[in-house]
Amino acid sequence: MRKPRRRGARSDGGRLVAAVGLSSAGDTLALIPLAALISAQTGSGFAVGALLAALWAPMVFLSPLAGWLADRFETTRLLLIVSLLQAVVAASFVLALGSVGAIIAVAALLGSGHAVAQAAEFSLAPSIAAGERLKRLNGRVEAARYLGMTAGPAAGGALAAAGGTEIALIANAATFLFVASVTRSMRVRRRPRAVDEPDGPNAGEGFSVLFAPALRLVMTVAALSLFLMTAVWTAEPFFARDVLGGNDLTYGLLMSAWTLGMAVGAIGLAARVPARAMVATTLAMIALQGAGILAPAILLSIPFALGIYVIGGLAHGTKNTLIRTLIHERVPAACHGRAAAAYNALRNGAELLALGAGGLMVAELGPRSTMALSGALPMALALAALATLWLADRAGLPGRRPALRPLPEESV
Repeated sequence: MRKPRRRGARSDGGRLVAAVGLSSAGDTLALIPLAALISAQTGSGFAVGALLAALWAPMVFLSPLAGWLADRFETTRLLLIVSLLQAVVAASFVLALGSVGAIIAVAALLGSGHAVAQAAEFSLAPSIAAGERLKRLNGRVEAARYLGMTAGPAAGGALAAAGGTEIALIANAATFLFVASVTRSMRVRRRPRAVDEPDGPNAGEGFSVLFAPALRLVMTVAALSLFLMTAVWTAEPFFARDVLGGNDLTYGLLMSAWTLGMAVGAIGLAARVPARAMVATTLAMIALQGAGILAPAILLSIPFALGIYVIGGLAHGTKNTLIRTLIHERVPAACHGRAAAAYNALRNGAELLALGAGGLMVAELGPRSTMALSGALPMALALAALATLWLADRAGLPGRRPALRPLPEESV
């Protein structure tokens, strides 16, 4: 019997997509003007790095609290409250511009809000859609995130150049007010459930459900490959200029090609993957993403690199959408907030570590070798995991089905 469509589900899906896109833009809108300001005031790359760490580190260290809050309180109301608090915090940047320490402290508060908001946003999706519609919604959410991450820094830089840093920071605060307005108009409600566990944040809960048997293989490969591939971020500017013989425009075009591919993969390809093939396809996309990094380091050509970057980005966007859907479907609904927070902690922790490792690799090996290793190692890891999955399937071993089945969501 076909499940009836929830009242307001379609409009709530659009609102969630808009909220994620604006939230992502808000996350990055202030970054360029603040980084430029700190660089001008201190001349220190370390100070700029501290700003980035203040924005990203709360995703790692506050993940138990963020996930617990998302699962403990009604999620739409939580997202509304956090968005309003983020607007206040973002506006307070204007008062902190005279002190680098104050800017970094405000950034840490804003990053703490991001940790909670992203766990809440993730947890709302299954209350809006289910099955194939959930996969399509996840693809739209991911595409909105990429658009926000791309538009945010560009808009922040343009506003700062046109009207000064304060104008960009006020616009940043306004994005959070918009997210709050969109959230307030949502009809969906995700209510907490009583569960047999301690009533408080627990660092192990999110990771235990994230690495349960139904997800262990794909999550392990995804986390390790993310660490390996993120090292390429430090190599790409040098690779575009010094190895390919291009310039800053070349680097910008490469980043745009990858982002374009991510959006196409998230919206156009992920929704076509059958439910029974999601794990294998996710591993295949990790391998293809690695190939998208490796191939330009082998055949040195700017047009070739641009084309391969579109393909690598397509694999990246497809992988991200499928991982979101796998977590939604294979983690009990009562634990979605904690699983999302744990996944964000893994991603941001891997990225922070990889940035340092990538800098060392570029210094010791050069940008071309760093690119090659950053692509080849995760590709080999994903192919090995695919072989393991295939052998287990041939042997008739259990494990293809989810060991943890989602609980039905409550919504009004």
